[in-house]
Amino acid sequence: MVSFLRTLPAVALVFGLAGTATAQEPSPETVVASVNGVEITLGHVLQARTSLPEQFQQMPMESLLEPLVNQLIDQTALMQSVDGTLTTAEEVALENGRRDFMANTALTRAAEAAVSEEAIAEAYAAFVTEFDGREPTPEFNASHIIVATEEEAQALRTQLDEGADFAELARANSTDGAAANGGSLGWFGLGAMVPEFENAVIDMEVGEVAGPLQTQFGWHLVILNDTRMSTAPELEDVRDALVQNIQREAVEAEIARVTETAEITRNLDAIAPEAPEAE
Repeated sequence: MVSFLRTLPAVALVFGLAGTATAQEPSPETVVASVNGVEITLGHVLQARTSLPEQFQQMPMESLLEPLVNQLIDQTALMQSVDGTLTTAEEVALENGRRDFMANTALTRAAEAAVSEEAIAEAYAAFVTEFDGREPTPEFNASHIIVATEEEAQALRTQLDEGADFAELARANSTDGAAANGGSLGWFGLGAMVPEFENAVIDMEVGEVAGPLQTQFGWHLVILNDTRMSTAPELEDVRDALVQNIQREAVEAEIARVTETAEITRNLDAIAPEAPEAE
């Protein structure tokens, strides 16, 4: 595929020179080039920009305009060079490409139309009702210090027993990412931690320190900060998942709607197992 990245200067072409008071905002129908009479518009350029890798989409349009126009010119000339000469397989591939694009457009529209604040609120209410119907389970809020050896852990435990602050020791000595937050692991439920760690936490009282205890990750000292029974998470914590569910259901419903109302015939029995490939 022809690369759009040519070493070209930024141009003012359609956008006008910077600082020119008489420059007008162009429309998507503005023609920026033509190839054998086939027009390339600003709309084509803007759409081509959306297919670029994210880092290039962040570049100013003044830097992208001419390279994108040149890419579209190249593509148009190449398209014209094979027009009327495609094989059956190539024609089928072209048709399937259009089919795929149109189908995805239909599903994207259905998914986007289904998402609203009202729909999210209804989905969250149903989620909370289902969640509240489950058997409550305990959740724990704990912090830990993790080091490589039992000797290191025991030395730190001695300091804790003598009144040292757990969070400060964690920041200074713990070897995992939680150290920056004083060793805090936040809230977690059963099954979230390795068995040795979970079993220790289950048997602890709030404020109690346990350890040294060994897991596959190293030697831990653990303090239990709080406990609670499981509750439904807040809306903002599950919003993305709810939106995905709404969109998935909308997509499935749209597929069912259009196929149920369409006149569809299937004739698979007419195809022999050794049917030839398209040529």
